[in-house]
Amino acid sequence: MTIEYPGTFWKDYELVDSGEGEKLERFGNYYIIRPEPKALWNKTLTTEQWERAAHTRFRPGAGFGKAGKEDSGTWERLKHSDDQWYIKYNGAQKGLNFSLRLGLTSFKHVGVFPEQASNWEYIYRETSRLVNNTPDGVQKPKVLNLFAYTGAASLAAKAAGADVTHLDSVRQVVTWARGNMENSHLDGIRWVVEDAMKFARREARRGNTYQGIILDPPAYGHGPDGEKWKLDECLFDMMKCVSSILAPKDSFMVLNLYSNGFSPLLGETVVREAFGLGEDNAVPAGGLVPGDSTRLESGELALKDRTGKALPLSIFVRLSR
Repeated sequence: MTIEYPGTFWKDYELVDSGEGEKLERFGNYYIIRPEPKALWNKTLTTEQWERAAHTRFRPGAGFGKAGKEDSGTWERLKHSDDQWYIKYNGAQKGLNFSLRLGLTSFKHVGVFPEQASNWEYIYRETSRLVNNTPDGVQKPKVLNLFAYTGAASLAAKAAGADVTHLDSVRQVVTWARGNMENSHLDGIRWVVEDAMKFARREARRGNTYQGIILDPPAYGHGPDGEKWKLDECLFDMMKCVSSILAPKDSFMVLNLYSNGFSPLLGETVVREAFGLGEDNAVPAGGLVPGDSTRLESGELALKDRTGKALPLSIFVRLSR
């Protein structure tokens, strides 16, 4: 298992401090305070220092502690700031750069999950590998981003030269992602507003395949027609479907999970079983499956604050072949 952090080259984001169930972050020129249940330690800075620095603070609402509603609440303005603003991601690899619009939503989110930067780097690297190995005149590698939110992963794949399909069940979020594409001076992403499971199953029936598939499913969710998603009940079926639409060679898959009940080992086992790699083919993270060119790696994505406190936030499983 590996632990990955955003690179220090990313100047538009910083985790300033964390502790006592909160985190103080800087996005561009603005500092915000948000709840963070995993920050179980003491703050390094004082509460007064946090509040002097912060432009706004998220206050949990009536849904706090309720499944699917735990992130609802309101923002308390501490000093003047814009409701919407932009940050840039200039990656470690040449050509990986894009812009993201941020905004204060009613669910404590601002339009980006900064710990995902390591996945963006991986997606860009793997997509570039496929693009560079594609002969002239052959269709560009196709990348499907499911549960795609505001599209940073889609932009990483597009910047590398892929033919990208971006899917989310919320139309307003897809519109947000399209704005990010336009402000990043990219174009040509295919936008789909649909239930992810329904779309993946239809692609499987049609025999369509993708060279890259990205998934960041929530713990709970609903499709545009009321379809229900519950991670514990649906993840394995989704991964089996993904295994049928991922190209059998020259391809990659990224699975990211935020559910507190999931570990890298659990995620890797789900992927291994869904793809038919089996217990006998268990390998250390990052190792090759015996007798196959498939490479599996798993680990945690985390942020580190100014004093070095590590805040784990999600787990990932990556497959490439």
